[in-house]
Amino acid sequence: MSGFVEKPEPLQVPGLVHLHTGKVRELYQNEAGDLVMVASDRTSAFDWVLPTEIPDKGRVLTQLSLWWFDQLRDLVPNHVLSTELPAGAPADWAGRTLVCKSLRMIPVECVARGYLTGSGLAEYKESRTVCGLALPEGLVDGSELPAPIFTPATKAAVGEHDENVSYEEVARQVGADTAAQLRQATLAVYGRARDIARDRGIILADTKFEFGFEGENLVIADEVLTPDSSRFWPADQWQPGRAQPSYDKQFVRDWLTSAESGWDRASEQPPPPLPQHIVDATRAKYIEAYERLTGIGWA
Repeated sequence: MSGFVEKPEPLQVPGLVHLHTGKVRELYQNEAGDLVMVASDRTSAFDWVLPTEIPDKGRVLTQLSLWWFDQLRDLVPNHVLSTELPAGAPADWAGRTLVCKSLRMIPVECVARGYLTGSGLAEYKESRTVCGLALPEGLVDGSELPAPIFTPATKAAVGEHDENVSYEEVARQVGADTAAQLRQATLAVYGRARDIARDRGIILADTKFEFGFEGENLVIADEVLTPDSSRFWPADQWQPGRAQPSYDKQFVRDWLTSAESGWDRASEQPPPPLPQHIVDATRAKYIEAYERLTGIGWA
């Protein structure tokens, strides 16, 4: 059992129809048929959306995504139409709201990996493959791969795991042409972002994207290259053979699995609220990632 510890009641805004509550985002539609995405400060771990929010997290995700969209616009178009608040929206939506094109979304998590860790490492230990792609012997946690790889996953509902699948399975589900477009775009965007991050002293270990079609054109959507969708490691602390320090919610995961939390992950009980020091440390990591990547101070 997993999901929301306390599922929020979506805010009703005149002129907007609420469509969906995700782990982090609320999704609305305006009268023109455009989508309105609002990034909350919710955080999740181990397939649970936790009862404690991380202040400013939704704004960091939104502003970092906007910065990346600008860096990538010559590679692939994005779904953003405007950052203006809809009429009647609360002031708290400022900085965390995107008005976006309504796309025909492709039901695939497009994952690019340049380093071995996470679920890829678990599969590698069993079969020396990741999503069916053969990899060399001798790799360890944190090893750089010979070349970045496209390792797609099926999209799961809130509280369930995405499932890694082979490229052939993606081609079967969405068609060979679309699968080829997804792989090409994913690896091109990863390559650009990896180089930009490296120049700023950060390793982009892996990341995931979502794409949709506007007519026949492939468009990148949702969030992009944030600490929620990517593994960012400080380059000066990279040391293969162990878990790497990262710019994400690792403080949250570590505390939940510690004796201090008193939570048994194997139980069906929801996780407890986070203590203030974990909230503060997690917020600081998100902001540090934003500032190091963009070169812009967080105000």
